[in-house]
Amino acid sequence: MRILFALIVLTSIFSSCASRKDLVYFQPDSTELHTNYELNAPKLQPGDILAISVTADDVRATAPFNQISTYNSSGTLQNTNPFIPTYAIDVNGQIDFPKIGKVKIAGLTRTEAIDKLRSEVSRFIVDPGISMEIRNFKITVLGEVKTPGSFPINNDRITILEALGLAGDLTINGVRKNIMVVREQNGEKKEYRIDLTKRDALNSPVYYLAQNDVVYVEPNGARIQSSKYTQNTSIFVSIASLIITIVAVVVR
Repeated sequence: MRILFALIVLTSIFSSCASRKDLVYFQPDSTELHTNYELNAPKLQPGDILAISVTADDVRATAPFNQISTYNSSGTLQNTNPFIPTYAIDVNGQIDFPKIGKVKIAGLTRTEAIDKLRSEVSRFIVDPGISMEIRNFKITVLGEVKTPGSFPINNDRITILEALGLAGDLTINGVRKNIMVVREQNGEKKEYRIDLTKRDALNSPVYYLAQNDVVYVEPNGARIQSSKYTQNTSIFVSIASLIITIVAVVVR
């Protein structure tokens, strides 16, 4: 009886084991890769916090745009700028920029927004430089990864692979064929699915992540079954022990 019980348990375990095709990323096939960051670069959204600074050969001319003079009280150029102004994109997709006023940049990539601001600032400064950083750019990774959580990102160029790397990669129980990415676009939540075992994943519109994306890795069958075993193991063991005891008494 004990042997039969052991065989049943072993059969359940081995039947749920994953194959190589379930685990290996980007398995070889004939898919043509055409991943292009500029086509999939994240767009600025209402609520984004942007750190923007203006530079130029004539440093004094940039003071009105940077909200603080890069010169100290003695008129000497400071080695570092102690303050970089930040701007929140409002519900209308605009920022209120010094001397220029309202500028709509939501829906643009960071590169496009920089070009637009440079064009506006050029009305006041010769050949200005624009630096822009999304200060609240973060992504969240949940599910079957080693270290789930939210991760702040220093730039707007991060792939789903890098995000999973920040979370310690998928566990052995994570389903690589059906990764879900939840993204907010134009005020609506959209769901994308990506199969990391296929090379076509590199062409996915969510291969490059956008700010506030949520990546979810669902558990495989083995993980779900093990969860059930964990919850019911004590009951099964007690019942099995009782049955074995009864059989042993009867046979004796």
